[in-house]
Amino acid sequence: MKRILLASTVAGLLAASPAWAQVKLELVEVITSPQRTEVLQGLVDEYTAANPGIEVEIISLPWGQAFEKFATMVSAGQTPDLVEMPDRWLSLYATNGALENLEPYLSSWSDTGELTDKALQFGRYVNDTAYMLPYGFYLRALFYNKKLFEEAGVDGPPETMEDFMEASRAVSALDGKSGYCLRGGPGGLNGWIMMSAIMNGSNSFFDEDGNSTLDQPGSVEGIQFLLDIYQKGYAPQDSVNWGFNEIVAGFYSGTCAMLDQDPDALIAIAERMNADDYAVAPMPKGPAGKSFPTIGYAGWAMFADSEHKQETWDLIAHLSNRDSNLVWNKTIGALPIHVGANDDPFYNTPQFEGWFTTLNEAAWEPTTMPTYLPEFAFFADSLALQSAQDALLGNKSAEELAAEWASYLTDAQQKWLSQQ
Repeated sequence: MKRILLASTVAGLLAASPAWAQVKLELVEVITSPQRTEVLQGLVDEYTAANPGIEVEIISLPWGQAFEKFATMVSAGQTPDLVEMPDRWLSLYATNGALENLEPYLSSWSDTGELTDKALQFGRYVNDTAYMLPYGFYLRALFYNKKLFEEAGVDGPPETMEDFMEASRAVSALDGKSGYCLRGGPGGLNGWIMMSAIMNGSNSFFDEDGNSTLDQPGSVEGIQFLLDIYQKGYAPQDSVNWGFNEIVAGFYSGTCAMLDQDPDALIAIAERMNADDYAVAPMPKGPAGKSFPTIGYAGWAMFADSEHKQETWDLIAHLSNRDSNLVWNKTIGALPIHVGANDDPFYNTPQFEGWFTTLNEAAWEPTTMPTYLPEFAFFADSLALQSAQDALLGNKSAEELAAEWASYLTDAQQKWLSQQ
């Protein structure tokens, strides 16, 4: 009897001691904002409520310094179990063995069959292996301020690059207004790539020999186009340092009349502007009659050295199920990953018309960055940022900037080709 009582007491103590049963997961968030973190915490709380023995700590890094801060964490051996993985970081971490292969988990997950082809395609971008599960897609379109256009005598959204330049000039002639919210700071590479591709009539990053196309004449024209916008005063002077928050604020405050951005910008804009005062159109077309807006994605990736892989996957699965994914994407403004999700009333509105036109009509060809190159993350988040700002400030010509970028990317592409 004493032995039975003793066994019962020990079992009771074990059950009552969370320290002995606790599993702690670390989740690093890198595309950070207070609203995003709040919603992410709510989804994580749902997971921990359903799994009482698990605790999840969210570590939020500011996006402007996220690449360097996260790389420092990893090099110091402070790897999390789960990270919010931007597309342009994926190759860097997947090719060096840092990320867990998610294929075995996807093969037994009940929701895998509900994922769109694009979700699986982009998740398997490196070596045709799912090293991450995307949570949503970011596609560029053009926000424009109807009231400022009317005041400046601009009749509707620009359909061509010439229209874009003229609209920028006309609005900038208004007192205290600028035509374009230029993103000269962190995350600005998409604008340079889009303008280069549109003016060059092609979104191929490399020729058959692995040489970058960024120094081709059309691409140089696209770079010069953005330099002209800034240097002619058609963008705010301090926009040389603007990141996401600044360009979005510049638009909804009426400082500038045009903004190229993904659906995530719609959240803050819709909260602060009357729906009748702005609209979203496809990006303007170039001399070849085509446009090449960038499309990107981010998602969830597990580190291979996680000591709690099943629990980490269960958290990924919870964040990625249909209900959670809709909640998350409605918050962050991305396009969701499940088949039929864009029939949700939230997305089936005129506000999303510019993005769906881009997806559905042949004149617009969404462009993916060459994120398969391990060197691309450094290029996008460090090298391109500093050199583009130098050019905006007049310290470097369009030809010099194009040659510098082309040289770096050519070396990276030819190195990658030699390893295939």
